Amino acid sequence: MAKLYHVPLSPYCRKVRLCLAEKRIECELVEERYWEKAPDFLRRNPAGKVPVLKLEDKFLTESTPICEYIEEKFPEPPLMPRAADARYEVRRLVAWFDDKFHSEVTANLLYERVNKKMMKQGFPDSGKIKAGARAIKFHLDYMAWLLDRRRWLAGDVMTLADFAAAAHLSSLDYISDVDWNRSETVKDWYAKIKSRPAFRSILADQVSGFPPPAHYADLDF
Repeated sequence: MAKLYHVPLSPYCRKVRLCLAEKRIECELVEERYWEKAPDFLRRNPAGKVPVLKLEDKFLTESTPICEYIEEKFPEPPLMPRAADARYEVRRLVAWFDDKFHSEVTANLLYERVNKKMMKQGFPDSGKIKAGARAIKFHLDYMAWLLDRRRWLAGDVMTLADFAAAAHLSSLDYISDVDWNRSETVKDWYAKIKSRPAFRSILADQVSGFPPPAHYADLDF
């Protein structure tokens, strides 16, 4: 059985969890307080970051390389298209959410509201929270623009790009930081991906001290 060292609300860990679940790869989840820099964890990943996936006696790090490794080892059902142009678009959007969306939104909302408390790093920075609340509107509008032209974010089929976006948005939805009324198109997209069997363990997450809102696990939100 695979073993994933993770933090429940980490979008990078959630992206890997979604890929594993979509491929029906059984996986044991081990919650890792990576900020405590335990020697055993640092031996698995000297960078001191999650996720870390143990798969077939290998320790794999960095969420996107992990997901692409899973895709190559377990190609069905596919999460990457075959055509080079289509694969580029998936990778571009994965980078968009993991870099730009993360720095402008996730780090300013999730990390300020949740991670600081968990890591005992002081109080949330209200300025960063306001910046994140402003920035997410732009990103939701961009997603709506894409989805007005495509069935899924990167094209006509669901891909790793959709999982990357859903990983970030589901983490923020856990703390009620997504305005689903801003775009029916984006809300419909999230409803589709949220209803997939791969999403079940994500919707079952419970983080001590941070109860999810009532709509979080509701497929008819």
